[in-house]
Amino acid sequence: MAEQTIDAGPVALRSSPLAHLEDRMRAAAVTGARGVTLMERPFLTMVNVRVDPGSETAVRIEKTLGTRLPGECGHTTASGPHTAVWLGPDEWLVISRIDGAALTAELREALGADPGSIVDVSANRTTLELRGPSARQVLEKGCPLDLHPRAFGPGRAVSTTVGPVAVLLRQLDDAPAYQLLPRSSFADHLARWLIDAMSEFRGPEVP
Repeated sequence: MAEQTIDAGPVALRSSPLAHLEDRMRAAAVTGARGVTLMERPFLTMVNVRVDPGSETAVRIEKTLGTRLPGECGHTTASGPHTAVWLGPDEWLVISRIDGAALTAELREALGADPGSIVDVSANRTTLELRGPSARQVLEKGCPLDLHPRAFGPGRAVSTTVGPVAVLLRQLDDAPAYQLLPRSSFADHLARWLIDAMSEFRGPEVP
């Protein structure tokens, strides 16, 4: 018997780590002067870059990204769709809005045969976005960092913990808005912790 195939049309097979909590995150939103919201920003491209800083290879990679690689802990640089986050003396995470395969190919071409590595790690993490007047207070319930604007502000990003989960924490603006990048396998636990931490900021009129 000949093998039979069925054309079911395009099927979306990709599911984000927090798709099952989308409604709960939306329902947890707090509005007003004490407002805070939580949402997932899934499928951002993330590429791990290892290269000798200051080398000709690093210069080629910076030219490809359109921005220099940050040279200090906590610092980020950005150009167009790309943001480079310092992870170590010779390691960076590039977060981008363009296709991961395309960006990885461009960076590997810039690396050439020189020492270093370019690895697409997009599937390793997801991204949570926490924003609103009470966003910093929510994080302060479980983050050991000093998040006061004098110590941490827009353009800063560090590896830390929020609740019991290791994350890369990045401040986007002084609204304030933050991005939290946990490992995908810990994203559910972190999202539930944040939802619980947000509940304090509901006014008495909200059941």
